Amino acid sequence: MILYPAIDLKDGQCVRLLRGDMNRATVFSDNPAAQAKTFEVAGCSWIHLVDLNGAFEGKPVNGAAVEAIIDAVSVPCQLGGGIRDMATIGNWLERGVARIILGTAAVEDPSLAREAAVAFPGRVAVGLDARNGRVATRGWATETDIDVFDLAREFQDAGVAALIHTDIDRDGAMRGPNIAATAALARAVDIPVIASGGVSSLDDLSALKNCGADLDGVISGRALYDGAIDLGAALDLLRG
Repeated sequence: MILYPAIDLKDGQCVRLLRGDMNRATVFSDNPAAQAKTFEVAGCSWIHLVDLNGAFEGKPVNGAAVEAIIDAVSVPCQLGGGIRDMATIGNWLERGVARIILGTAAVEDPSLAREAAVAFPGRVAVGLDARNGRVATRGWATETDIDVFDLAREFQDAGVAALIHTDIDRDGAMRGPNIAATAALARAVDIPVIASGGVSSLDDLSALKNCGADLDGVISGRALYDGAIDLGAALDLLRG
């Protein structure tokens, strides 16, 4: 399993939100590029980036911070937030982002995600952000009646590189991940699934690794910044 350390960008800073609430942000670094380099030096093979302002505004906002991160590290970065058309997808991939994550765009226009997956093989992922099993969009501010499993199956044969499953109510709350839902999703589709939201301990990582489903990886943010998870130990556990 791959550990994806998260760098969530708000107003150019590295932050973590509580359950996706932009008004409940904790700033962990005002130098996201330096934070990314720290993750790389520690041995991380990927970095997960989110443009939080972009997710709400529907267009890239923290572009300068993202570019600084890409310039600072040699490991691949995946980016989500405010990416809602082919031009923006192509622009970020040309600028050095390894993989784009489509969330709102994939829900509101699934054909865009399929088109992008074909145009950029292996470089487009879909973010499945769920609250009580239903998909949320636009920075998690808008709730839909779409079942997360139904949406996942819609991309079964689309060539999507990965599905990122986030339990919104657990994100940043240090309550542990929704292992049952993530494992069930991974068993329901053939697309690689990445777990996100609530990871707060090495025990959580161990439980995900041994959940009975073949998860591709796990995203962790607050627990790494708070020191609840030792990064070196986490890497050893997931690679072991």
